[in-house]
Amino acid sequence: QVQLVESGGGLVQAGGSLRVSCAASGRTFSSYSMGWFRRAPGKEREFVAAISASGDRTKYADSVKGRFAISRDNAKNTVYLEMNSLKPEDTAKYYCAATSRAYGVWVTPRSYDYWGQGTQVTVSS
Repeated sequence: QVQLVESGGGLVQAGGSLRVSCAASGRTFSSYSMGWFRRAPGKEREFVAAISASGDRTKYADSVKGRFAISRDNAKNTVYLEMNSLKPEDTAKYYCAATSRAYGVWVTPRSYDYWGQGTQVTVSS
């Protein structure tokens, strides 16, 4: 069982930066690949970024590539999403997710076993 708690969301102006974090419980965090997803009001949940269990592989949605960076610190049981050059269309609730499929990066929600409650990111124009 893995529990995930996101933090770091908030209000930021367009062009600004924000880092959201996801702290995981349990001693096997390094065995899980992690992902970030987001859901904007009235829209479907969408993939943002993913990182393998060891951190050697990452994948990004085209809409955030070059602006966002996912990373993890297995010693701290934490995964991060650094968001730069934020746009109003990045406004959403951001969720982290964990999957026991450790080898690889996963972009579909059904690949993930555990989800956090989310943290709101609002980008003003």
